[in-house]
Amino acid sequence: MYVISFRGLKEGKHQFEYKIDNKFFEVYQYEDILDADIQVHLEFIKKSTLLELNFNIEGKVKVACDITNEIYKQPIKGDLDLKVKFSDEYDDEYENILIIPHEVYEIDIAQYIYEIIVLALPSKRIHPGVEDGTLKSDILDKLKELQPETKSNKKGSDPRWDNLKGLLTDKKI
Repeated sequence: MYVISFRGLKEGKHQFEYKIDNKFFEVYQYEDILDADIQVHLEFIKKSTLLELNFNIEGKVKVACDITNEIYKQPIKGDLDLKVKFSDEYDDEYENILIIPHEVYEIDIAQYIYEIIVLALPSKRIHPGVEDGTLKSDILDKLKELQPETKSNKKGSDPRWDNLKGLLTDKKI
């Protein structure tokens, strides 16, 4: 499904569209994404000596909040510009360049789609309700309850620190 046979394609631009859902991630056994609704737009440009693949993804994925473990929909966007060159040997050492043997006539893009999606996810996933304070959750209540209280004296300052601050202001420069 994600394999493009380019041998029979004419030189020029070609458009491919893919819809990514949960089944896509089952192959990779990636369990952080609970559900997905992602559109992948691929502009495939065939030239005489190379191929250009311009991926653009956009959609939403269901993930668990890192703070409350509440499920929410996280919007994601991502893109990748990949150049495919031909040589005698396969080489994927470079980030945006793939070198494949001359006899290869198709390319599997599933791994690239997977990487774009996973890298588009934020490193810390926070439910929008946590950020704006609208989420009501037992876990949030417990976290607030366990949060250490700050001690402050009635004067608003600690005399031990005031003496140390005096050392800095008494110094002549």
